[in-house]
Amino acid sequence: MTTRDTEMTAWLRGLPKAELHLHIEGTLEPALMFALAERNGVTLPYESVEAVRAAYDFDDLPSFLTLYYQGMGVLHTREDFFDLAMAYFDRAREDGVAHVELSFDPQAHLVRGVPLEAPFEGLLAACREAESRHGISSALIMSFLRDRDPAEALEVLERAAPWHASIAAVGLDSAERDHPPGRFAEVFARARALGIPGVAHAGEEGPAAYIREALETLDVCRIDHGVRCLEDADLVATLRERRIPLTVCPLSNVKLKVTPTLAEHPLPALRDAGLNVTLNSDDPAYFGGGMLDNHVACHETFGWTRDDFLAMTRNALEAAFMAEERRDVLLKRLDNVAQDV
Repeated sequence: MTTRDTEMTAWLRGLPKAELHLHIEGTLEPALMFALAERNGVTLPYESVEAVRAAYDFDDLPSFLTLYYQGMGVLHTREDFFDLAMAYFDRAREDGVAHVELSFDPQAHLVRGVPLEAPFEGLLAACREAESRHGISSALIMSFLRDRDPAEALEVLERAAPWHASIAAVGLDSAERDHPPGRFAEVFARARALGIPGVAHAGEEGPAAYIREALETLDVCRIDHGVRCLEDADLVATLRERRIPLTVCPLSNVKLKVTPTLAEHPLPALRDAGLNVTLNSDDPAYFGGGMLDNHVACHETFGWTRDDFLAMTRNALEAAFMAEERRDVLLKRLDNVAQDV
């Protein structure tokens, strides 16, 4: 690495970054997976940390999800979720992340007999600790699995009533292909009635039509991924005019073969189209990089300048679920960084 590259990495670390697209279960590093398996008496189908990492060669999203759900089987208690989140927050601090929005999948835990209290109380406790220990603000997104029955999702939303005030948004994730977002219209309408906004994965492995459907049928305020929007010029115009944030995860897209290489990623085209792009890590333990890695990879691949990253960081801060006082603080920090460019 050249001196210039080292300086750019240090500068990127200093950006007050907001991570808007993060699955907390996808931050489970192999070492912690083994530690929690031992704590909870879970037998893993791997002999070592190295064997787990060797399995991280995915053909597509479904092949990743198989390992993803297998890994989360070690999460049983409030303490497990707390330890999982704090391990991520510690790494996020090293990456210079100032705000994190943690998505979690309650259905994937309920079907294993894990009560809602465990993820909610463990994750919320970690969020409080991260603010105290690291000065990182956070928000919790409760996501629904699109390959399960929407009626089940609606039931989970109602069961989560004790924590409604702590839910920043509801989301829609898991296997996208053949699972259009419109099936969950009633669930998202109920969330809106409760004052909870919605976000949705769309246009990752699914078509551009799913992005439009998420906007029109679910009335979401953000699109997670959204990289296939370029297939529909009218959709691109809609996204641009409405300034809908796209939470793009470049290293994830390469790892899951959404795009063959980072050099072939549509990110530059998305930005050239005037879209509201943000950078995120998705499932960093599985996809080979956190927020800083994604930023550095984009700098090295696309030759993006400091002004480019300032613009995308501003996009993320403006789109984040956070108190306006906190947003003002982070935007001022960003302005201070910009003055040094």
